[in-house]
Amino acid sequence: MTQYIIRRLLWLIPVLFFISVVTFALLRAVPGGPFDREKPMPPEVRANLEHYYGLDKPLPQQYLSWVARIVLHFDFGPSYSSRSRTVNDIFAAHLPVSAQLGVLAILLALLIGLPLGILAALKQNTIWDYLGMGIAVFGVSVPNIVLAPLLILIFALTLGWLPVAGWGTPEKMILPVVALGMRESAIIARLTRASMLQVIREDYIRTARAKGLAERVVMVRHALKNAFIPVATVLGPMFAALTTGTFVVERIFAIPGLGKYFVTSITNRDYPVVMGTILLYAVFLVLANLAVDITYAFLDPRIRYK
Repeated sequence: MTQYIIRRLLWLIPVLFFISVVTFALLRAVPGGPFDREKPMPPEVRANLEHYYGLDKPLPQQYLSWVARIVLHFDFGPSYSSRSRTVNDIFAAHLPVSAQLGVLAILLALLIGLPLGILAALKQNTIWDYLGMGIAVFGVSVPNIVLAPLLILIFALTLGWLPVAGWGTPEKMILPVVALGMRESAIIARLTRASMLQVIREDYIRTARAKGLAERVVMVRHALKNAFIPVATVLGPMFAALTTGTFVVERIFAIPGLGKYFVTSITNRDYPVVMGTILLYAVFLVLANLAVDITYAFLDPRIRYK
């Protein structure tokens, strides 16, 4: 297992290198630049800015300088649109907020989705099954951009139970977490139900029941562990996506997360912020998938890594 983890971590280096090269090339291929404005900038001012940020150098030299700064100093460089802050400053200030929102949304999705899917599978073709899958279909069908304003209208403006927007206190976290976690809980519920229906029909489940084990023991110790494997598979990409910023929910609830800066950096051609965020997402995704692979070995003893 240790050798497998080391190999996977070493593979992170060529993956990040490939992603950085592709991202760098695509950003430079997009028309426009970081200093293009509706009112043209004086040529001498533009030339000074490009020289200050090293944009007047050949593209290979720009890329190597950027990589060297990250490798040697873990410095993602300055932000072109936020002149007073670096990309590291933006990450330090806003990534923890997005990560906190994402982790809470995933926990909510698991707390709702797993019991809902298990109940729907054990009570197949009953009112509980139809009710659970109806909630799941609603969660998948209604996007965040619709659900979030509905939650604000009902629980903040009409009932006055919760704040409209903001972040930092428990009452301000409830609506954003629900708006972000509902869709994920619906996905987990549907996947759990399908996986449970397949597992409870396997031969080893019938054997466990034939041995006289209690139904609760059969479901928890034998069925649920194997049924959780497909759920664990989707948790890796889901974790990386939610913890690195979700623009819609952060925008609607005025949450100072990383999603807003990522989207605005694309429109502003803020190359360091875009490339830094994409690399950050790639690292989260690789590490999350590695955690999922390690989880497989604990869920299924037949899986062994060398």
